[in-house]
Amino acid sequence: MMQLTSSFINAQKIFEKLYTNLSKVMFGQQRTLQWLLAAFASGGHVLLEDVPGTGKTTLAKALAISCKTEFQRIQFTPDLLPSDILGISIFNPQKQIFRFEQGAIFCNILLADEINRASPRTQSALLEAMAENQVSIERTIRALPSPFFVIATQNPIEFHGTYPLPEAQLDRFAMKFSLGYVSAEQEVAILNSQGQEHPLASLEPCINLEELQTLQQQVKLIRISEELKHYIVEIVAATREHSEIKLGASPRASLTLMRSAQALALLDGFEFVTPDIIQELAVPVIAHRLSLDSQSQFSGVEATSLVKEMVENISIPI
Repeated sequence: MMQLTSSFINAQKIFEKLYTNLSKVMFGQQRTLQWLLAAFASGGHVLLEDVPGTGKTTLAKALAISCKTEFQRIQFTPDLLPSDILGISIFNPQKQIFRFEQGAIFCNILLADEINRASPRTQSALLEAMAENQVSIERTIRALPSPFFVIATQNPIEFHGTYPLPEAQLDRFAMKFSLGYVSAEQEVAILNSQGQEHPLASLEPCINLEELQTLQQQVKLIRISEELKHYIVEIVAATREHSEIKLGASPRASLTLMRSAQALALLDGFEFVTPDIIQELAVPVIAHRLSLDSQSQFSGVEATSLVKEMVENISIPI
């Protein structure tokens, strides 16, 4: 038991170092930063939907710098091809052989910027990578570096020149949420912080790859009772039976909700998952996976409100 407690304290310190470092460049988004770190530590991926200029790219770069990991950014555009992401074989006429040139996806942290501006064909290039940490190229399976974390950003679907993400793609994101606008005081703090140079220029790594792997292993050791596992499954299963939902959440959603809750519990200083953490994460983990029927969409019903309603109606295990 002492060993678990010692590991827990060590992992929590790693979490705190990451959060403190990110807070140096991100202002006014404390809980969303913790959600992002929970997804990162639990092996998930994050989709940020927000208007331009709210700090999505800065957040991804800050995380990569903080972890001292390899970072790549792909600007998704309508003419982007899958080979631009995955890589391509180039023929060497002198040696008469093909040489594989790795794409930007071979990194630890990938920023898929404005992912919904690319065609569905290009978006699908990420499916295998996000689910299995590997890519299949020209009949060859190539493993991706570990850890592999995708932060994808998208503009609201009403914006011109965007394509909706398919259900299979959305299901591979552990969480979807927005950073949102900051308060007036926090915006003034942003102006002051960038008076001479961008805060990213002076940001230093605070953890190494070994510490990151320790953190991810410790997340899996956070206790969660059988009652809370049934509670998670009951919430997710309710989405499959709701009259206004055409496509409910998959078992992957249940697993993601459990892992994310374990990570957030660790970040909050608990050695076990509590029901309120599950309730807090239900919307960012589940809502984006739901497909509403056409009548509900036309009526203005939102998946987030349906998930909140289901969480409120399901009794908390005692």
